Amino acid sequence: MPSSPLSVLIVEDEPAIAETLIYALEYEGYQVEHVGTGSDAIQHFRKAAPDFIVLDVGLPDITGFDVCREIRKTSGVPILFLTAREGEIDRVVGLEIGGDDYVVKPFSPRELTARIQAILRRTQLSSSSQEEGKREVDSIVSGRLSLLLDRYEARFDGKNLELARYEFGMLKVFLAHPGRVYTRDQLMELVWDEPDSASDRTVDAHIKTLRKKIHEVDGSFEPIRTHRGIGYSWHSED
Repeated sequence: MPSSPLSVLIVEDEPAIAETLIYALEYEGYQVEHVGTGSDAIQHFRKAAPDFIVLDVGLPDITGFDVCREIRKTSGVPILFLTAREGEIDRVVGLEIGGDDYVVKPFSPRELTARIQAILRRTQLSSSSQEEGKREVDSIVSGRLSLLLDRYEARFDGKNLELARYEFGMLKVFLAHPGRVYTRDQLMELVWDEPDSASDRTVDAHIKTLRKKIHEVDGSFEPIRTHRGIGYSWHSED
């Protein structure tokens, strides 16, 4: 049970399922809020910034996938999809757009709370690592690399990499979750103002220039790893 209450937002339009989830999560010590539509979920998220979201895919107004896409524009809050769909494509889509896990109905409340706890443990460990790397509120430091957020400036071994806007944005995303594999679609959703206007080749081109600028300082340093058919991940030290 969490030592201090973490907040969970349940987005589910079926009252019986919502009540079961509320009971199970409150029993585990979480502070729980519930909404039944996607628009209410987005509104509540913007006001309350919950620590975790359980998100039904089949909502009465917009889909849970649409809600996730909107939230991922500004936040990396953990999201677990809940749905009656069993298709592999739906699972892949949910994870590709930024979902952390996917549970199919009917489900065991005990299993679902265990999954939530496992995801929160991973994200809390990642947050702790990030805090250790921060020197100032407006900067992020990871190994030999530092980001000056208010200046949109990245320094590697003290040298300014002179990154373009989207290169800087991708680097910021990578440093938020070192080791996490991001698909090209996820990077477009998280970094580009208009993701639909970008393409896989656009992401690849920016990755190429980002690598080139790092190699101009140290040609042997390879922090960006390519996962063929999937995307990219960042590893500060080998």
